[in-house]
Amino acid sequence: MAARGGRKGARVVKKIMEKVNHPPYMKVTIPAGQAAAAPPLGPQLGQRQIQIAAFCKEFNEKTSTIKPGIPLPTSIRVNPDRSFEMSISNPPVTYFLKQAAGVKKGAMKPGQEISGKVSLKHVYEIAAIKSQDPAFENVTMEEVCKRIIGAAHSCGIEVVPHLEEEVYRQFLEERKEIVAQQEKELEEVRQAKMLRL
Repeated sequence: MAARGGRKGARVVKKIMEKVNHPPYMKVTIPAGQAAAAPPLGPQLGQRQIQIAAFCKEFNEKTSTIKPGIPLPTSIRVNPDRSFEMSISNPPVTYFLKQAAGVKKGAMKPGQEISGKVSLKHVYEIAAIKSQDPAFENVTMEEVCKRIIGAAHSCGIEVVPHLEEEVYRQFLEERKEIVAQQEKELEEVRQAKMLRL
């Protein structure tokens, strides 16, 4: 009796699992020229019945003129016949901000520390690039600039009217020491957790 109930439960679970439908679109960030069948991209494409090799080949060809490894937000629409349409946007705002500020990562405690600085000129240049993205199609340049300034604050990058090269170089040198200390503290926390396990 119990075995019969177990089999019935297994059938119900199987039916539920078969009903999982993935939406016909997905958004992923893929490094330029480096789309590969390996996780996380390969399984995501496979779940939506997209031919992984064809997708990777097309993506890598389309991004061959871009410096390899630059993160590119990509929208993929899956058609019923398993074909696909992809729309590749410019790199994320945070990528441009970190490049302009000359930092590898944002602040660990945004609002409490400054990880880097960018000038208003940098903000305008980033806005000029990002305004070409489909997401900013009907957005004014002023609004794009405001969003970029908001993104800068969220990762601890200060927006200033202009930057003095020598002063900023000194700031970055001091910042390297702070980042090294933060990374050391993080590693100590990780080691302490490992010992507890």
